[in-house]
Amino acid sequence: MSNVIDLYIEKFPLQTQEVLNEMRNIILEVIPNAEQVIGYQMPAFKLNSILVYFAGYKAHVGFYPTASGIAHFSHEFGNYKWSKGAVQFPLNEPLPKDLIQRIVKFRLEETSK
Repeated sequence: MSNVIDLYIEKFPLQTQEVLNEMRNIILEVIPNAEQVIGYQMPAFKLNSILVYFAGYKAHVGFYPTASGIAHFSHEFGNYKWSKGAVQFPLNEPLPKDLIQRIVKFRLEETSK
């Protein structure tokens, strides 16, 4: 079964595909019933509204949990590059699974209010 996110991921080199699939699985562990869509030309996860986006790049995966998700967790980003709406996880480092899942849970709680 192929969906829009599969098609997005297939466009990248194998190493990047592996990290993008890992990111997707980390998010799905928290919100398995989320609708997987493309928004702003990036994979996104939706439950009533978009919770988070992610995207592949040459040297990193961008994670976009909206400005509130970044603001709430920015003190935990350490050496990761980040801005008011995104954080970058280098492809050559393990993804911070716990941090990503806590951010997704935060966004889920925030949008459920």
